[in-house]
Amino acid sequence: QVQLVESGGGSVRAGGSLRLSCAGSGYPYSAYPMAWFRQAPGKEREGVAAIYPSGSITYYADSVKGRFTISRDNRKNTLYLQMNSLKPEDTAMYYCAARPPTSTAAMLDPVGYPYWGQGTQVTVSS
Repeated sequence: QVQLVESGGGSVRAGGSLRLSCAGSGYPYSAYPMAWFRQAPGKEREGVAAIYPSGSITYYADSVKGRFTISRDNRKNTLYLQMNSLKPEDTAMYYCAARPPTSTAAMLDPVGYPYWGQGTQVTVSS
């Protein structure tokens, strides 16, 4: 079955950096678009960044543009999120997700993603 396992979360001070990883298995990894989402307590899950199967096209939420970089290594079946200049408002549970290439939902819309990891916590203190 499909498995997505995130790692790399933690606690950092504002201005710091973290790199999240997500290992995928049980599906044709290199053919599926993937994304990172986050959810803070009391808030809806929001799309952070998404990437096409080849890695050539990426999408970012306005709130993270210029600070976060999504990438993938299809040889290692691994998705990454490099997070720089972190802010306290970036504090949330971060999830990776995968979707079939036939999905027509917007790339940062969680509705289009049937496969999810268990999440990794990111906490940014001021």
